[in-house]
Amino acid sequence: MAEKKIIAVVGATGAQGGGLVRAILSEPGSGYAVRALTRNVNSDKAKALAKLGAEVVAADVDSVSSLKLAFNGAYGAYCVTFFWEHFLPEKEIAQAGAMAQAAKNAGVKHVVWSTLEDTRKWVPLTDARMPTIMEKYKVPHFDGKGEANKAFRQLGVPTTFLLTSFYWDNFIAFGLGPKKGPDGRLALTLPMGDKRLPGIAAEDIGKCAYGIFKRGVEFVGRTVGIAGGLLTGAQMAAAFSRALGQEVRYNDVPPEVYRGLGFPGAEELGNMFQFKRDFESDCCSARNIDLARSLNPSLQNFDAWLARNKDRIPLE
Repeated sequence: MAEKKIIAVVGATGAQGGGLVRAILSEPGSGYAVRALTRNVNSDKAKALAKLGAEVVAADVDSVSSLKLAFNGAYGAYCVTFFWEHFLPEKEIAQAGAMAQAAKNAGVKHVVWSTLEDTRKWVPLTDARMPTIMEKYKVPHFDGKGEANKAFRQLGVPTTFLLTSFYWDNFIAFGLGPKKGPDGRLALTLPMGDKRLPGIAAEDIGKCAYGIFKRGVEFVGRTVGIAGGLLTGAQMAAAFSRALGQEVRYNDVPPEVYRGLGFPGAEELGNMFQFKRDFESDCCSARNIDLARSLNPSLQNFDAWLARNKDRIPLE
């Protein structure tokens, strides 16, 4: 019996990594095994993965030596960073560099790197259409990942660059979903005009990554953009209305108003939505729903995701 190919998954207890871990474990006869990397092997999430059959190992994404040990003997590695824990793009860039170096040193045959656009290629720092953040970025959690792509290329690591989309899960965890106004009516507030926003269920990102690993070298060296839907704010509001059984209006606001809403990350997200709005064609054409579905046949559209998650969305 052939030995299983080990996929080492960074962020195994997170949304993307967890989706990949569960996808691998759900197919015990696939020829793949999973090594779940986490900072805390004693966390409830880590213990749950071990119970499902994952090999759970401790790893520090800030340490090349720690990552090299965790990647040792692995066929593939899923690499992802965690901007919203620290809000530091430089830290993301350094962590990606550590992952790339560790993958190179460990001889990993296929890395899937979860990335996003470097928006400064579209909106230079001198462009006043949107404010510059931290003196060096327009959308820090995009720009850091996009800049980090070169770490994998420069080291010659066999990499697929997985261009992800807006998590629909942000409507739950980030509180970006519909809110009741003074009149008691629900409204979805986004600075998107009539433009489409590429979105996806976070767990489906991991499942698509599994599909990429299973296709072997086909996608090495390529950028693969995925989405579960390309929806306008009005279309998302209509979907919310159907799922919740009450009207949800679409409240389109200018990006500068959104940036001033005062919640943590409002300026960053205002810039992100403006980038998606102003460069809708580029953002949408870079992501292929049919390709995502070919990689992940259980890919959810927005209505299906809402049907499963509507009760988890805070509406206050």
